[in-house]
Amino acid sequence: MMKTVKFSVVVLAAALATGCASKSDIEFLQTQIDALKAQVSADVSKARVSSAKAAEKATSAEAAANRAAQYAQDTNNKLDRMFKKSMMK
Repeated sequence: MMKTVKFSVVVLAAALATGCASKSDIEFLQTQIDALKAQVSADVSKARVSSAKAAEKATSAEAAANRAAQYAQDTNNKLDRMFKKSMMK
């Protein structure tokens, strides 16, 4: 029984020491949350724009690589024809 009373006194003292959040504290936290929401929204928008630019550049790079591969294939074909022609002589 004494342990329970002592424990209750300690819990009561801790509750009184920490106190309760006041309305101004809650309003302050709400303004911080709203500011963070706005910042996150702006960051998401920037990330989407960056993502779109990166996708556009990747598509452009892929097209350039495909053109280069086609040029290389054309050059190889020309060299093969030249080699075969020289072997025929």
